[in-house]
Amino acid sequence: MLQLSFSRKHRPPDRKHATLAELREGEQAVLERLDLPEDNARRLMELGFLPGQIVSAAHSAPSGDPRVFRVDGSEVALRRETARHLKIRVAD
Repeated sequence: MLQLSFSRKHRPPDRKHATLAELREGEQAVLERLDLPEDNARRLMELGFLPGQIVSAAHSAPSGDPRVFRVDGSEVALRRETARHLKIRVAD
């Protein structure tokens, strides 16, 4: 499993273990880590999901899954199960 980290000194304690799946529509966060098998992590990184990137939650399907996230100028739909493996820090 590939684990990439982007550490910062100031991390809010209440969102320490937040994931992309928890991001509310319109909210932004900094991607810190991808806790996925290497092949899956590499594919998401090719789409712009890199540690340090700002990701924002956009709309979702009527059922709530998948959800669309904006990253690096693109919109990408991710299933909730995948989004749970992307660790974030809410952007200041």
